[in-house]
Amino acid sequence: MAKNKVTRVVKLQVRAGEASPATVGKDLGPLGINLMDFCRRYNAETEGRRGFVVPAEITVYEDRSFDLVTKMPTTASLLRHAAGLQAGSPRPGHQDAGSITREALREVARTKMPDLNTTDLAQAEKIIAGTARSMGLVIKD
Repeated sequence: MAKNKVTRVVKLQVRAGEASPATVGKDLGPLGINLMDFCRRYNAETEGRRGFVVPAEITVYEDRSFDLVTKMPTTASLLRHAAGLQAGSPRPGHQDAGSITREALREVARTKMPDLNTTDLAQAEKIIAGTARSMGLVIKD
């Protein structure tokens, strides 16, 4: 059976396994989709990635049904986890939040490779290093 016409595509960033009607209601409530069904499906798909912020793309159809696609965790979330931090620096460039090793940076780049616009690991490392610097992380060799 063919799906109805697409009415909206919404992108959300929610902590993995922690979606609830209270956290996503203001974004998805006006679309008329079943919030508990969304939360149940999102939490089931992201259960193995708890502690990370996982983006989701929700395609909403005319009949208020929806499709859910989850992406890789955000780069900032992966970097915070690798560096053992709760948050980045409040003043990047002026105040360091912490440090990350080159090997940990390389591992984050390997993880994020499918979402980046490069197939070269060295270029992916440079992209991830830029995000790390903007968070106030110092990269140690």
